[in-house]
Parts: sequence; structure tokens; C-alpha cells
Amino acid sequence: MDDRVRLAGLYGVDTAYRPAPGREVPVPEETVVAVLAALGVDASTPLAVRDALAAYETRRANRLLPPCTVLRAGHGTLADALRGLPEGSAVTVETETGGVLDLDLDLGLDVSQDRDSQGLGPAAAPPPGRYGLRVTAADGRTARGDLIVAPERLAGPARRTFGFMAQLYSTLSQRSWGMGDLGDLADLAAWSGRTLGAGFVQINPLHAAVPGPPTDPSPYSPSSRRFPDPVYLRIEEVPEYAYLSGEAREKADALVRRAAALRDTVLLKDALIDRDAVWALKAEALELLRQVPLSPGRRAAYVDFLAEQGQALDDHATWSTLAELHGADWRRWPAGLRDPRSPQVARARGEHMDRVDFHCWLSWLTDAQLGAAQRAARDAGMAIGVVHDLAIGVHPAGSDAWSMQHVLAKGMSVGAPPDAFNSRGQDWGLPPWRPDALAATGYAPYRDLIARMLRHAGGLRMDHVMGLFRLWWVPEGRPPTDGTYVRYDAQAMLGLLALEAHRAGAVVIGEDLGTVEPGVREELAGRGILGTSVLWFERDWEGTGDAADGTGEGTDGTEAGADGTGDGADGTGEGAGEHPPLPPEAWRASCLATATTHDLPSTAARLTGEHVELRHRLGLLTRPLAEEQAMDAADVAEWVALLGRLGLLPEGAADEEAVVKAVHRFLARTPARMLGIWLPDTVGDRRPQNLPGTWDQYPNWRLPVADATGTPLSLEQIAASPRLYALVDDVRQAMADAEAEAAAEAAVARGTAGHP
Repeated sequence: MDDRVRLAGLYGVDTAYRPAPGREVPVPEETVVAVLAALGVDASTPLAVRDALAAYETRRANRLLPPCTVLRAGHGTLADALRGLPEGSAVTVETETGGVLDLDLDLGLDVSQDRDSQGLGPAAAPPPGRYGLRVTAADGRTARGDLIVAPERLAGPARRTFGFMAQLYSTLSQRSWGMGDLGDLADLAAWSGRTLGAGFVQINPLHAAVPGPPTDPSPYSPSSRRFPDPVYLRIEEVPEYAYLSGEAREKADALVRRAAALRDTVLLKDALIDRDAVWALKAEALELLRQVPLSPGRRAAYVDFLAEQGQALDDHATWSTLAELHGADWRRWPAGLRDPRSPQVARARGEHMDRVDFHCWLSWLTDAQLGAAQRAARDAGMAIGVVHDLAIGVHPAGSDAWSMQHVLAKGMSVGAPPDAFNSRGQDWGLPPWRPDALAATGYAPYRDLIARMLRHAGGLRMDHVMGLFRLWWVPEGRPPTDGTYVRYDAQAMLGLLALEAHRAGAVVIGEDLGTVEPGVREELAGRGILGTSVLWFERDWEGTGDAADGTGEGTDGTEAGADGTGDGADGTGEGAGEHPPLPPEAWRASCLATATTHDLPSTAARLTGEHVELRHRLGLLTRPLAEEQAMDAADVAEWVALLGRLGLLPEGAADEEAVVKAVHRFLARTPARMLGIWLPDTVGDRRPQNLPGTWDQYPNWRLPVADATGTPLSLEQIAASPRLYALVDDVRQAMADAEAEAAAEAAVARGTAGHP
């Protein structure tokens, strides 16, 4: 084996990939060298490679303990994990409550009673949780590390349930200030839970954006994933708002009137959502609220929040303050301010302490309203509540990229490899985690991120969940075709995710559409992490007709797009004829089943073919319009025919609303544990929220929910829509029928089992 290939393998850097069955593409040597350099490894010359190999082996030989050891309950023991320790090593396990478990490796890891009187059997692993490990070798060497014991499997939803999938900014009420806010989220959850029996509301990432103007409206390219964006605050629900008086009250009232006018331009005058205009109004209001003293109890709660959030919040607030002074791209700040631990940053923080505290206060207010939204959901009877969304990465100019430079790969961007449907690949412009640096910190930044996301959540959607296994890295200045996969310790990443979700009592949904490596979906399902199944992509890709996991994998172990596209496009016509639609009973149970997502056409647009015409107008088609339309029509016709054969379309295919209902009746017949209804589908909206491959050609992330005519609807109008109620009634009835049928079949099976 070539030394450079061996070195790349040790650091998880692939030197080839398979874009199609039977085809292997070598990664350019320059890419391998650049990626290794981003990992702190010089592989530029044969001598450098040999030196790097020797250094790696020396470090491995001298290391007693990794910074973080991750176990999965029921899969191995602590003894197994520590088998590589030198003979005679003494091991101590420290519990979070101060207890200590003394283990003697020479005695086969017999476990003594800890100081909290918690007993463990010989060679067992502690219960799921976080622990500290201390090791002392016989030669006197010592080491410390973290021990994470993950649950064997997440429980998942307690019962089968349905809910809405919404882009919060697009779901604005008559009380909003021009875009949907956290008050609207609480209202949406309370109404849908109490009135409709919905079990969850899944929303877009609420991460803090890189400030503009213009602010990038995409929720998937944030400044920080650790802190929410205060643009979502409901100003009137900040407790201090009630105590504004005199001139401050008059100014606040004037801002409310301006906010109403801004809202009306969106709902009544067909204007786009303008988050910069919304934030300008809210920022003025917040400056007024800042002058109202906190009550003693509120002050105490704020102090507790600051202590709990610690350095991470201090960093984010400092970045936000410096961004106001020097611009939103920290890479262009004065050199001394580019290092968050520099004396210059410490001095600037002190000089602008009041402004830093202002940004801390904003995070506190937003956190409180996030908590209120989840409480409203659970109080309304929702089994899950709010499902938050975690983006795959952060903007390179933003807060997290500044404060976490030590664990992000400099000069690299996350993307997707070229494939049969996108020969150019994709570059998403987001710096990836460094797997080596994450491991060296005991995965602390990743652990902290997951815990923060679950703070006020009943569920968590993981965007591009395959990134816990590997990511396509693209060196700066190179096309996506010159990237390569870099692998992560999936057992550690999944274990930490599962532990935090277990502690929060939350479900986890992985977005596993597109190119998926063999074995990934099986691993996720085995851990109780749900996948995502979109109706139009669920076809019999293997030609077996058996229950599918939606992998779309080639028989030779290559990866293929499970959505039939491989590129995140709308999958027009792919699979029609050759791969028939998958019947409902063959769908996987471990998933959220839905008809569409924020990156795909609405169901109405899919049925009518309007999405093809839209892509044609914007020059996004790769084939002639007539060919695309024919393929799309064939795809839809196959599905509509299946709906008819199953008796789900008694009204006939000529009625568009009836077909939308039939699609959701079909989803209700699948065994999927969660059924997600795209909120715009309930009112006939035809416009996609995001059109991949566009920037200023289409108003991505700026459209309010609209009806079938394109007329924007307020949350109040959505909640009063007869079309919505009719669709939800059908879903509830279909789910009840499916549950009754399953119960009857189970009863018959039990009776049969009792008689030979």
C-alpha cells in the first residue's frame, strides 16, 4: 500500500469514491494532501509522509487513554473498551454526582460499590450517562478522559402520530411583525394539538443568522447553531413590555403600527418577507425594553442563565458586538480580534461590556420564548411537541466559526460529490468539523451543541444525518469534483447524540435523503433514530418488492440516491416505469413519512407539473422541457394509479384536492411512526419555499404560506381553512383505520399461534 494512502486511511481521508455501481474514481493527490494539511498533517513529500506515519505510531503507542471513550449499552463492556491498557493499570470511573467506581483490571474489572451505593456487576458498563475516567499505569503514567455510555436504543415516539412541518418565518399571524415568530409557534402548536390532535410541529432551524444587510435568509447557513436568532422574538410577550411608560410607550406603540404596516405588505400586498426590516423594528423595540429594570426574580433568573450558558454565550455575545463594530465577517477584522482568546478580544469585551451583555440578554429572552413554545405544545396534549432542526454546518464568517476555529477545518467546505444527476457536485460553503480535533476535546463542542438544541425540544431533525459518518470535503478554490470523503467516528457521534436525546426524552429524525452509504440506515434504525421517507422517492429500487429501508444502494456496495436523484433536486420522473412505487406496507416503520419537504415542490405543484415549468423558466432543467414534462407526468401517473388501485381515490384523479388527500391517506397506511404534513399542502400552496440551485432568481426562504391562488394566508386564516380540516380529518381517519386493521391482524396472529 502506498504510504500516502495508508496515512490518509489513518486519518479517515478517502482516496477514492464510487459515484455509480462498478465505477471507482480516484481522488486527486492534491486534494488528499490539502485535506491532510487541514487536519494538521504534512503529506506534501514522501519524507513528510514517512515522518507523519512515524509520529502517528508514536502517539498511539504512548497514549494510555483516548480523550473520550464511548460505549453503547448492551454492546460490549467497559472491560472491552479498556482492553488495550497496560497490564496492572488502575482505572477509576467518576460519576456526575461525585461517586467513584474503583476498577482493578488485574481482577478482570471486578467492580466495587461506589460512594453513592450504586452497584454494578463485574465487567459491566455503567448506566447511560457521562462519566470521568482516570487511569494510572504500573509505570506511573496517568491519563484522564471522558466516558460516555449511550443507550442501546432510543425509545422513539410513544405512539404513532401526525404533525405539521412548517417554516416558521412563513407562518405569520396577525400579531406578528412581518414574519412568523415564537409567539406564532406557540399558537400553532397549541391550536393544532388541542383542536386537531397533532403530536408535533417540525420547524426550520432557528439558528442565529449572520447579520446583514442583507441577511442571508437561508436557515441552513447560520452564524451560530448554538444560539437562536432573536429576530423570532414576540416583542409584546417580553414581560418588561407591560412596564413601558411615557415616551417609551409612545415609541413602542409607533413601532407596533409600523410593524402592522410591514405585516400587511406581506399578507395583503404580495411583498416578500423582509427579515432585515423586521429586525430593524424589533431592535428598536428591544432597546426600549432594555431600559426597563428587571424585577428581582427576573434578575436572578438572568444571572442563572448566564452562569449556565458560560463561555459559549460570552463568545457569541462578544462576536455579535464586534460584528456591529467591524462588520459581520470576522476574517476581515483587525488581526488581533480574529482570535477569540487574544488579549485584544478580552480588552474589547471589557470596553463594550454593556453591549456584550445586551446580546446575552437577547439570547435569554429568546430562550425563554422557546421554552414557552414547547410548554404550550405539551400542554396542548402533543406527545412530542416542537421538533427543532439542526443545520449541517455554519457560515464561515459567523460566530461559531470564529469561536470554534480549533475544531473546524480551515480552508475546507462541506458539499456533495458528483454523480449521475449532478456532474459538477456541490459546494455548500460550510466549514466541516475536524474529526481529530473533536476527538481531542472529548467531543465537547458537539455534545454541547446537541444538548443546546434539545433544551426546549421534543424532537430533533438532523439535517444530512449521513454527516455523522462521513462528509464530502472540498478544498478552498477547488471545484466540488476535486473533493473527497472524510470519515468521522460514527459510534462516538451517534452515541453522544443518543445520550443527549435519551436525557431529554426526545425523538431524533435523520434527514437521510440522497446519497447514503450502505449500512447507514440500518445503523440509525438500530439505534432508534428515525429516517425520512418522501412519497415520490419511495420506489422499489431493488426490484424485490420486499419491505424496503429506502436505501437505493447498488448491489456492489456503491451508494445511490434514495430519492432517485442523488442531487437534492426534485427527482422529476426518476424511477418511473422501471422501479414501481413502493406499496404502503413495504415502507419502513422507523421514519417520518411525508409527501414533500422545504427543498421540494408542494404536492399540488407536483401533481400539476407546475414545478417543472418553474424550473424551466429559471433555466434549471438539464433536459428538454417536453422530455422533463413527459417523465414527470409518467411518475405522477404511476402514483395516482396506485392510489386508485388501493381504493384511496374514490373521488377520481381529476380533483386535485382529492388527490392530495389520497396521498396523505396513503402515508397514513404506511407503518411510519411519524406522519409529517407539509403545512402549505393543507391550503393548496403551489410555491416551494426553497428552490435548490437558485439564489436571486427565486425568493428562497422569503415566501409566506399561500392558498392555491397564491394569495398569502395568515396563521389565523390557515387555522380556519376548511381545506385543512378536511385533509386532517382524512389523515386521522386513515390512521385510525390502519391501527384497527393492524390490531385485528395481530389478534388473528395470536389466535393462530395458539392452535397447531
